[in-house]
Amino acid sequence: MSRFLDLLAAGVLAATLAGSALAQSQSSTPAGGGSTATPTGAAPGAKLAPEDLPPGQQQGVPGIQGQNIFEVKPEVKRDASSEPGYLQQNNGQRNAVQPGNNAPMWRGVQAGREGYSSLPKSQAPEAGVLIQEPVQYPGSRMTTAGQAWREVRNNWIIPYGGALLLIAVLGLGIFYFVKGPLGHATVDSGPMRIERFTPFERAAHWVNAIAFVVLGLSGIVMAFGKFFLLPVMGLTLFGYFTYLLKNLHNFFGPLFAVSLVIVIVAFIRDNFPQKGDLRWLLRLGGMLGGNEMPSHRFNAMEKVIFWVGTLLLGVIVVGSGLVMDKLIPSLLYDRQTMQVTNMIHATAAALMLAIMFLHIYVGTVGFRGAYTGMRHGYVNEPWAKEHHAYWYEDIRAGKVPAQRSKPAEVAGGTQAVHTV
Repeated sequence: MSRFLDLLAAGVLAATLAGSALAQSQSSTPAGGGSTATPTGAAPGAKLAPEDLPPGQQQGVPGIQGQNIFEVKPEVKRDASSEPGYLQQNNGQRNAVQPGNNAPMWRGVQAGREGYSSLPKSQAPEAGVLIQEPVQYPGSRMTTAGQAWREVRNNWIIPYGGALLLIAVLGLGIFYFVKGPLGHATVDSGPMRIERFTPFERAAHWVNAIAFVVLGLSGIVMAFGKFFLLPVMGLTLFGYFTYLLKNLHNFFGPLFAVSLVIVIVAFIRDNFPQKGDLRWLLRLGGMLGGNEMPSHRFNAMEKVIFWVGTLLLGVIVVGSGLVMDKLIPSLLYDRQTMQVTNMIHATAAALMLAIMFLHIYVGTVGFRGAYTGMRHGYVNEPWAKEHHAYWYEDIRAGKVPAQRSKPAEVAGGTQAVHTV
């Protein structure tokens, strides 16, 4: 039995060796028979590098050859974007070749193209326009009109307008602490014998002044309030407060417009240029020195404030404000009209505020007796002689009456007579 097992093991070993030899002989024989080719100069039985093998045996797989990936030319397939007139397609044509591509529609929307709207043109002239067409306002890029207006407002009007107002207030404050109130005579000393402003003039002035203060404060809060009030008041309270001021701004605007016309009519006569005005301006009225330059009823600075601040800028502010309130008949109130009007209104208002800061300063703490003269209407001779010498001389000469309105009755039925 043991001899049989030995013979069986020897047979299995012999069969294994024979199969291995047969497989080795087949792998070294080229396809189709024949002997294996040996490259010229290679020693028989030497191990060859892959690049030295015949083409069919380089990768170990008969008949397969490699290729440089950088030499592969991709197959170019034409798509819809390469078709003629692709960029001129409308939205329907584009969806026929590229379903879901709405680029033509949005390109038209961004260019300001008007679409369909069921609202009447008379009530909603821009109902079919989602985005305004590109435009370039002074100080903005060429972009959509809404963005251009935003750039002008945020990059120019707000920072430079705010800086102008701060410089005006700071400059007047420094001047006051350096020079103090100007003038020596006050209207409180001695009898008030000269009527400087009539009751009608004072009423027109104070109505216009109160309206201006309300408009100025509300405008400052609406423009700059988020920088100095919002952090203090909080979002909710600041929102209600600004909403209240916005409505006050709209209602006091027409009042300011009417009173401004009355003020212009009442004071324009004495604000025309006269002798000595240019010299007063060149020497700044003597305010930097010790003696004030002679002037007429209104000095040159007051005349500049009247013509530039009250008349020119006042008319611009009122006109633009009436447009934004939509009170001008037969005017197309579209977005671009409102944007341009808002920029004009804000610019003129900032300039007017800066000029009127000077007017308020001069009429209150800047000159002794100025506020009392506007409040009560009368000044005394020393005050008139010091601040408005030419006007005082005209009164003394009888060219200008010292009492221009009917004297008010006092207790006992008599009248207060003011003579020089």
